[in-house]
This record gives sequence, structure tokens and C-alpha cells, in this order.
Amino acid sequence: MAITAPESTGTVTLTIDGREVTAPEGATIWQAAKAAGIDIPVLCHDERFDPVGVCRMCVVDVGAPAFAASCVRACENGMQVKTGTPEVERSRAMLTRLLISDQPPRERDPKQVTTGDNELLALADRYGVTGDTGLPCGSGRGVDLSSPVIAVDHDACILCDRCTRACDDIQNNDVIGRSGKGYATHIAFDLSDPMGASTCVSCGECVASCPTGALTNKPIHDIPIRPRAELDAVDTVCPYCGVGCALTYYVDRERGAIAYADGREQPGSHGRLCVKGRYGWDYAASPQRLTVPLIRREDSYPKGALSTEVRGDMAGDGEANAHGMGEDAAAGPKEKRKGGKRGRKPGGLVDYDEVLPHFREATWEEALDLVARRLTEIYAAGGPAAIAGFGSAKCSNEEAYVFQKLIRTGFHTNNVDHCTRLCHASSVTALFEGIGSGAVSTTFGDVVNAEVAIITGTNTTANHPVASSFLKQARRNGTTIIYVDPRGDKMADHADIFCQLKPGTDVAFYNGVMHEVIRLGLTDAEFIANRTSNFEALAGTVADYPPERAEQITGVPADTIRRVARAWGQAKSGIIFWGMGISQHTTGTDNARCLIAMCAITGNVGKPGAGLHPLRGQNNVQGSSDMGLIPMFYPDYQKADDPAVKAKFEQAWGTADLDPKKGLTVTEIIASALKGGVRGMYMLGENPFLSDPNINKVRKALSALEFLVVQDIFLTETAEFADVILPASSYLEKDGTYTNTDRRVQLGRKVLDTPGQARVDWEVVQDIASRLGLGWHYESPREIFDEMISVIPSYKNLTYDNLGPTGKLYPNPDPEHSDGTVVMFGERFRTDDGLAHLVPAEWLSAKELPDEHYPFVLNTGRLLEHWHTGSMTRRSYALDAIVPKPLVFVHPDDAARLGLADGDMARVSSRRGTIELTVRVSHREARGNCFIPFHFREAAANLLTTDAIDPVGLIPEYKFCAVKIEPASVRVHG
Repeated sequence: MAITAPESTGTVTLTIDGREVTAPEGATIWQAAKAAGIDIPVLCHDERFDPVGVCRMCVVDVGAPAFAASCVRACENGMQVKTGTPEVERSRAMLTRLLISDQPPRERDPKQVTTGDNELLALADRYGVTGDTGLPCGSGRGVDLSSPVIAVDHDACILCDRCTRACDDIQNNDVIGRSGKGYATHIAFDLSDPMGASTCVSCGECVASCPTGALTNKPIHDIPIRPRAELDAVDTVCPYCGVGCALTYYVDRERGAIAYADGREQPGSHGRLCVKGRYGWDYAASPQRLTVPLIRREDSYPKGALSTEVRGDMAGDGEANAHGMGEDAAAGPKEKRKGGKRGRKPGGLVDYDEVLPHFREATWEEALDLVARRLTEIYAAGGPAAIAGFGSAKCSNEEAYVFQKLIRTGFHTNNVDHCTRLCHASSVTALFEGIGSGAVSTTFGDVVNAEVAIITGTNTTANHPVASSFLKQARRNGTTIIYVDPRGDKMADHADIFCQLKPGTDVAFYNGVMHEVIRLGLTDAEFIANRTSNFEALAGTVADYPPERAEQITGVPADTIRRVARAWGQAKSGIIFWGMGISQHTTGTDNARCLIAMCAITGNVGKPGAGLHPLRGQNNVQGSSDMGLIPMFYPDYQKADDPAVKAKFEQAWGTADLDPKKGLTVTEIIASALKGGVRGMYMLGENPFLSDPNINKVRKALSALEFLVVQDIFLTETAEFADVILPASSYLEKDGTYTNTDRRVQLGRKVLDTPGQARVDWEVVQDIASRLGLGWHYESPREIFDEMISVIPSYKNLTYDNLGPTGKLYPNPDPEHSDGTVVMFGERFRTDDGLAHLVPAEWLSAKELPDEHYPFVLNTGRLLEHWHTGSMTRRSYALDAIVPKPLVFVHPDDAARLGLADGDMARVSSRRGTIELTVRVSHREARGNCFIPFHFREAAANLLTTDAIDPVGLIPEYKFCAVKIEPASVRVHG
């Protein structure tokens, strides 16, 4: 029997238990035996890790004086192996007896009384070993219950090091080691800190790898953890970031709740999860779920915000009209005074007691009739321009498809958008301009084939933690990692070259790198000649950015810029990964243009280990964009202002008079509402009050709408402005497909029932369509998917049946036999001429710069444990327990100068408002900069941010605005 091993150059033949076995050179005896169907027991070994042979359970007889550990002993030609002789079995039985002697009793073993799969106890049963071994037992090494999600029982630990290797080799977090001597030796976290106080990121990989009860999951909300056979296993995908990890929920049907989650194998995530995927699912069971349609009471008009914080008190005392503050900035404090309750302490969630009295319960029929009537009236009075819709990247492909179809066919407008406008719109704009496609050109897993990877504008360990584990793993295996970011995030700890540039100077940095690549002759001349256009103009522009000038602008030393240029230019293959630190700028499109040029001039597109990968934020932001949930494109990025495309979709959808113009984007819709243009809106799963920039302006716009229907799972800040609120389904309560950052289309399966009268979203959209006379008759998401495929060429050949348990990459010419296309653009790009269009960019400063009044640069973003506006994660016990409050991260020198210590309360103010939050002193920030996560409504970062936008990609400037920081005890005077 032949087996496969990495880097095999030949084979060897040996005999195992009398059977001739052929194995690759370098394969271990254990691997060869497994391939032959021969079971050799193990404790310390896991195929995902490098073998260490510490437990000796896998020993075999190879004819030598001593038994050999089969997990580390390589196969040899002619080797005679016996795996189960009486002597070998006695050795295993004695080892089992020794280990069992110091274990907790079976009836109290943390693993056996929960999941029931303690591997040591299974061996004890195999060898007839009982708990009463007659051997001396130690006095105990104690337990550690400091983590909110993981219990540590040192007495159940056998020091197999599987947890250490899971942490080091798989997740690459390097938290777990050993401490102590002799009997007192135990696994330790960092410098023997309690697990909950260590740098552990609670990914749970150690729990998944532990063979005993040493590391186990804690129950969440008292849902008991039971053996898998007693629970209902539902295979689906994670609802958080764009990595789209495959997982299995184990559901207690008696209690109607999830007991726990496990990662499962999939070509992208390979069974790995982060803290959100493994422990962040209980938000769906929150008692704050919306369960019945709600209609605003007549006495709650004129319409406006209803809770104290949303009315304006989030701004604290606010900033007066000093220092150039305009009308929008003054609106917050003015509305706060109207709201009153100045002394009320802001909370982390919308106050239902304060908001719900303004609504009354309604039947679905009454609510949907009102929605259809009011939107139709506004459309009749104001035409297509008076209606707009915000969809959600949390919804499935099917729901995104029917939502955009409703807005376009029911109201004949392209005013439909979603959160892609707030994350990678500029990247997509540049990619379409440059290579004719907005999707990634290769997968994140392809980094294994890259000699160099540039990771820029992304805190990957927090935003895409599982993807980051593969990037860190690649570095251990020889890939050179270049990390470019204003913050020294954890990825910087794993970088070969870290470039901490000044915020907003990306164009100057990459122009400086390209200057050197060209000067040193490290370009791919053949690729440039045959597959690009406009190289001369690009070269002329970057000629003005020698490293010394780039250093003056960026703060990155000229020699470091030269080092980056040589590493990138000399590599045979390279991938650029980027996040919203590139895209969320007024120069976001220019930033992405530079990255496209970086790859194109070195031939780093269209081959293994090379390409462009904008890491997508939401779990289905790629799919929602593919579905046409954007104002300038129909499904599959077919231009909305192209007459031929318009005619195609009119025929496909059986309609006439589709809008011949591009629609308005998210930010443009808000601006239009302020001017009385857009007057009626349908929002499905979006919370622009917290997610959009300049909250004061958003507050005014939402108040100005004549009619707003919000369909969501919780009462969000945006819902306070609604005329009708429709209870939606969470990700866990419906079937559908989702497309991750790799272009992998996966099936999400229903795990739980919707609470109360809440309904599946696509059904609600269809009911509204029926009231508009559109005559839809979908019976299932599968039917919607089949229609989608007919108008989305990129998804051609995909079906619910051939997606299988792990999904498929698109494009995919043969999904029955292939996982799909990993590397795109091997021969031509999707531009009209097939060439990559190089677009030179000049560096431009940010729109709002620091000054004497606002001397700090504010950067906003995510934390590992939370997600966007916090409506899900702040209702998750584990995630909120780990990070329960808003934080501002500042450099130690800045904190000392301001008289702030870690844990103090600070007031952060911009020209638009003020928030108060806890100081976290952090060496990862650069002097003069600060970082605020935007998850926390009681200290909403977007109250501070500017609404300046990229003129091309129309994305807001979330990554740069001027603020001041001071102790919270200092009062602000106008």
C-alpha cells in the first residue's frame, strides 16, 4: 500500500505485522501503519503537529534492543516491524497504568463527564487498567479557572505537549509552555500567569487537541457539554469574518441551544477556529431578540432618536463650536441637551425599556402592508431617487440577491448598497480598473508557495485570526514576511521586516519601493511588456520618490525601504495581503493602485504563491458584492449603466424600466436624506448609526427620513429611527450560501429555530415583493440559488449538491471533481484588452490634519473578541467577558505626558464630538497616534471620525482624523 508524505523523493518497502508496505522516504512507521489500516495507539501524537515521541505509547518492535516510537522513527527498506507483540502490549499497559495512577477519578474527570472522549481512559479500557492502580498518587497540581471559556485541570495533564504544539505550530501564538520541575511540572501560560491573565487569545485549539481532561470547554449559559453522540451535529460555517471557517455546532435539542462548537476540515481553514467562531455563537439566544413586528406609535412623532445615548448623550458634554467646529459638530451637544439625563451612565446596548414604549406590537400582515404602502407612496411622489435600500453582508447570497432585486425591480432604482462601501470599496474600484475583477487573485492558503508576503494595513491577528495563523506558519516555513502598518500589531512580532509608517503615507511608501525595484532592474520585463499597460507613466511618477524622499514623508528609514524593494523584487513569488488600513482613506483607491502595480511590475500575479488578496471583512461581503448588492453593478459586477446589461436583466427578471444610471452609495444616500432626496429606506441587517462616519450627521439623516423600515435581530441604534421594525432571522436560523474572502462558496445550514414570530429574511423580502405586485414564488434558498447562477457567470456550474461539505472556489469549470480555481489570471486579466492597467498615484495628505488643538491622529478598527457595532458580540457571554468595555490605546510616552496611566478614564475629542473611555497604554502605538475600536456604542468611535470620502471609491476616511486626548476629569468649556 502506497501513502503520501511531504517532500518525498522516493519510496521504501518494509514489513509491518507480516504485511509488505510501501511508503515514501521520510515517512514514519506510524504513518505507514495507518495507511495500511494498522492501528498503533498514541497519546502525544497528532498528525497536524511535528511528532515528538514523548509519551512512548506508540512504541513498536523493530528488532532493536529497545522499542522504537513509531511516530518519530522513519521507515527503512527491509525493516521488520511488529506493532502488537505481547511485550509491546505489556509496555503500553504499564505506561497506561502509570499515567492513570495520577489522574482524577473517572466520575470526576473533566473530559469524561462532558464530551466523554478522554483518550487516556479509552486506553485504560483497552488494557483493563482501573483507577485503583496501587501506585502512589501525588498531592495535586491544582486547577486554573481564570479563563471565561477554558478550564485547566493540571491533575489531568499528562504533559504530552499537544496543547503546546497546537498553540505554537497551528495557531502560532506561542503562549503555552512548561514550568516547574519533577512532579510539579505543569503546562504554563506565558510566565506561569493564570490562563485568563495571559496573552492567550482563547481560540480553543489547545482544548481541541488535548487528549485528557486537562483542558476543557466551560459551559456557556449553563448548557451542559455532553458527548457528541448525544447531541445533534450541524455542519455549517462561521458567521463572523471573511475567512469563512468550517465548523460543527453540537446542538442540545431538548434545550433548543448550542452546547459547543468544533472546527472541521475544509481546504481553507483546516479545522482551525478563533475565539469568535468557537465561543461567540450564543448571541442568537439572547433574550433581547426581536420576536414580533413593531410599529411606531403615533405619539412618538416627529421622529428622532429615542434612547438617551442615541439622542446625543454619547458625546458626553461635547465640544463647543471652538477650533473650527462646524454645524454638524455642534449638533451632538445640542441634541444631548434636548435628551436630558446628563448624569446617566451609558450602557453597552440599546436600552429596551427606554425605546420599546415608543412602539406597539403588530401582526406580520399589518406591518408588511404598511411597509409596502408607505414605500410605494414615497416612490409615487418622489420617483426612484426617493427610495434606497441597505442590505447586509451578514445575510446569505440568496438574501442579498433577492434584496437587491426587490429594490431594482420594485422601485426601479439602483440606490442599493451595503457595508462593502465602508470597507473595501476603494480596493474593488482599483482592482476593477487595474485587472477587471474585484475578487482576490489567489487564496490566503497559497502563501505556503510564496517566497515573500507583504501584509499591509491589516491587523490580521485580530481581524482575520485564522488566516493570520497560516501567514505566521508560512514565515516559520521560510516565507519572508514584510509587515507595513502605522501600528505595531501582533503581526509585527512575526515579521522579518516591519515598516511602521506614518498614517496616510502608503502611496509614498510604495512609490518609494517601486522606485528602487525599477532602479535595481528587479522588474519582470517580459510580464510588463506582454501583460501590462502604462508602465512608462508609472515609472515616471515613482521616479520622483527616491527612498530618501519617501522616508521624509513616511518616517520609514530609506535603508528599510531599499531592503523591502530588494526582498520583493528578488523573490520568485510574492503575495500582497491588505486590509482596511489601505482602503479606508480618502486616498484608498490610490493605495490599492500602488499594490496592484507592485505585483504587476514584478510579475507577481497569475502563478502559485503570487497575487493580490484584499482580506474581506464580513463573512459574506464578497458574496453580497457578487450578488449585486452595490449601486454601480448588477450581479457578477455587470455595469448598472450599460444598456446591454440593463436589457439582459430586464429579460431575466421579466421586468421593464430598470434604472439606467448608477445608484447612490451608502455615504451618498445619507447625504441625500439630509437634503430631502432619499425619503424612504429599507434596511436589512445594517446599523449605519454606529458603522457610518460622523454620527451626528447620520442622526440627522435618519431623523429626516419620511419612512424607514428596519429588519434586524436586535433593537439597534438605527432601529430607534424606524417606523416599522421587522424581527429577522440570525445566521444560525436559516439555510443559504456564503462566499468567503478566498471566493469559496459554502453552504450555511440551519442550526436553531427562529424565536417567537421572527422570520427568515428572504421570505420577508418576498412577501414585500408580492405586495408590490412582483409575483415571486421562491420555495427555498435552493431555488433562489439556481436563479442566481443563471445570471452570474462566475458561479457557473455550482449547485447546492456539488458544493458539498467544504464548499467550492469559483470560478470552477468542474465542481464535481475539482475544488475550484486557486490562482486566477494565469494568461490574461479580465480587462477589455486583457492587460493589467497600471495607474500611477501621487501622494496626497489626509483631509484633516493634526494641529495645536487636536494634536493626535485617530485610527479606528476592530478587536479580536468583538465584531463591528457589537450587536452580536456584546451579547455573547464569552466575548463580552473578555473585553467588556471601550478602550483607547496610546503610546507610553504620550500617556505619561498627558498624565494618564493604564486603566484611567480619558476624554477623546474631535471637531465632531467627544467620548470617554478607558486608557490602555500600548507600545504598539506610534507616538502621536491613538487607536479606538468602534464596537462600543457608549464610546462610539464614529462620533469622532470625519465623513471625508475617497473621491473615486467613495469610502469614508475611518483611519485618519485629528483628535485631542485628556484626562476625563478635565472639563471642556465652550
